[in-house]
Amino acid sequence: MSTYLPTIKQLQYLVALHEHGHFGRAAEASFVSQSTLSAGIRELESLLGVTLVERSRRVIRFTPLGNQVVEKAHRLLREAEELSELVLAAGKPLSGELRMSVIPTIAPFLLPRMLPRLRRERPDLKLFLREEPSQDAIDSLHQGRADCVLLALPFPTGEVDTAHISDDRLFVAMPEGEPRNPPESIPASMIDDGRLLLLEDGHCLKEHALAACNRPGLRASAAMIGTSLHTLVQMVDNGLGVTMLPEMALEAGILRDTKVVARPLKARAATREIVLAWRRNSPRAEEFRLLAEEVRAG
Repeated sequence: MSTYLPTIKQLQYLVALHEHGHFGRAAEASFVSQSTLSAGIRELESLLGVTLVERSRRVIRFTPLGNQVVEKAHRLLREAEELSELVLAAGKPLSGELRMSVIPTIAPFLLPRMLPRLRRERPDLKLFLREEPSQDAIDSLHQGRADCVLLALPFPTGEVDTAHISDDRLFVAMPEGEPRNPPESIPASMIDDGRLLLLEDGHCLKEHALAACNRPGLRASAAMIGTSLHTLVQMVDNGLGVTMLPEMALEAGILRDTKVVARPLKARAATREIVLAWRRNSPRAEEFRLLAEEVRAG
């Protein structure tokens, strides 16, 4: 057995470089100088006696062995995280550091209600938030960058456990007067193929909206250009089309100071399920269930 083993810090530097593809950005994400991160990776290569990263002035490339080491490093770092989580779970619940990823179609609407209450009720909890699209959030969870994720289902999550937060209805948002007398609920057949504006790829709300409508023609004709729900609302307010909004966004006042009208989508699956997700068999599972209760109460 080798006397010298890679350190957690060296593996963290290697994973950060692989994620960011740039020494400067990886160092910034690791809260160290670029020279410190570079030296740590060189020490790791020297320790293992192999080249993991091919360096040039413009490009860095991981060797095939380097990619294998990164994959193994992800697992080792996750195990180390779970070791710490085991100790935390044995202490006071919802205390210490907790990293949560939240998708952009939830964060600006749910967090302002949730965070003040958490600060009041759980003063020992240091909650670090990261807003990212659904797939990135799930990747962060499985790679150990996040402890839990607040997202909307259905979405492929891999092996996770979840706690239900709420059911969030989908609404059709349209310019005032289009149509002149909109019905109390809007059937999918009433949506003009060429007028539907949706979020860009990577946002699960786009898939939820298209699945709820169950019209293949919409997927081909919809303009998937919005970077945020607020942007889509401004486009609708300027008469450029119609869009889909979740109920939580409406309750948070996203239509305030606009002339946009919203009606429930009339469809069989016109809701998304908001959940808190965490890695299966996490030692902090009970703590995450408690956090889900706090989120529901918020």
